[in-house]
Amino acid sequence: MSPRAFRDPGTPSLHLARSVSATMGLVLLALVPGIVAMTLFFGPGVLVQIALAVVFAMVLEAAMLALRGATLRPALTDLSAPLTAVLFALCLPPTAPWWMNLVGVSAAIVVAKHLYGGLGHNPFNPAMVGVAVVVLAFPLEYSRWIAPGQWDTLAQATPLDLLRQQATQGYALSEIQANPVFGALGGRGWEWVAGCWTLGGLLLLWKRVIPWQTPVAVLGTTVLVTLPFWLWDADTHPSPLSHVFSGALVFAAFFIATDPVSGCTTPRGRLVFGAGVALLTLAIRRWGGFPDGVAFAVLLMNAAAPLIDRLARPRWLGERTKGAP
Repeated sequence: MSPRAFRDPGTPSLHLARSVSATMGLVLLALVPGIVAMTLFFGPGVLVQIALAVVFAMVLEAAMLALRGATLRPALTDLSAPLTAVLFALCLPPTAPWWMNLVGVSAAIVVAKHLYGGLGHNPFNPAMVGVAVVVLAFPLEYSRWIAPGQWDTLAQATPLDLLRQQATQGYALSEIQANPVFGALGGRGWEWVAGCWTLGGLLLLWKRVIPWQTPVAVLGTTVLVTLPFWLWDADTHPSPLSHVFSGALVFAAFFIATDPVSGCTTPRGRLVFGAGVALLTLAIRRWGGFPDGVAFAVLLMNAAAPLIDRLARPRWLGERTKGAP
């Protein structure tokens, strides 16, 4: 996280008196409801993945700082590495092997963070880089999730994965959603987890840790785009609530797309960025090779963020537009 994280783009001279570690700590606190919900539905493997990821991240963080000749203490205590590790681990299946965790954390800390210059210099969200790497490298292992509330059952496909597979086989949506992996709003268990992510996100909004534009754009665009299709043919197109409460869309809206370093910093830019994340996620879910494309959507928008901010920045009083006399 860079100094941009503590500056209101509308008032460039105003700095918030919150340190990096305090901000990271608030985000970690906001993750607690979702972590509790995931543990209740998917078992203690969630906590195991978090613990492994944090250990791997701290070791790799110390190693990279040493290689770069940087001071260890401030960087190891700012909570940035543990936060990246937790965000990544929450995207892993609870039964994922330890080496899969290590590969993803290595990609996040070593490649996405330190090879670009460390904290505040990364153009791509490190946690999502780690997720993208493990999705591409280990697609079979990544697709295996425990059935919610049934920790002793064999790993199975996620609701989004099952929806995509059976839709391509010609099943109607009403037939697909009769499967017990689906709940009233989305994936069974996943809808409660998404609700807990919302609680954490509201805490971050209340504490002014994140701007409102990005999550509103992500969730609002998802609803606005999917609603007409659902109204047109509800047996072919999932409802807006099904899209929102299945997968990692709510998680990304509040905790990933709001990253001030890899995302946009201007108010209008945040709206465009969030809308882009939603549209790309929906496109990948519909036509892509992966059931939930949140990580890839965020990374693609990360690449576009500098241009979006440049085009969407507010103009100063008296500033002339290009081509004006």
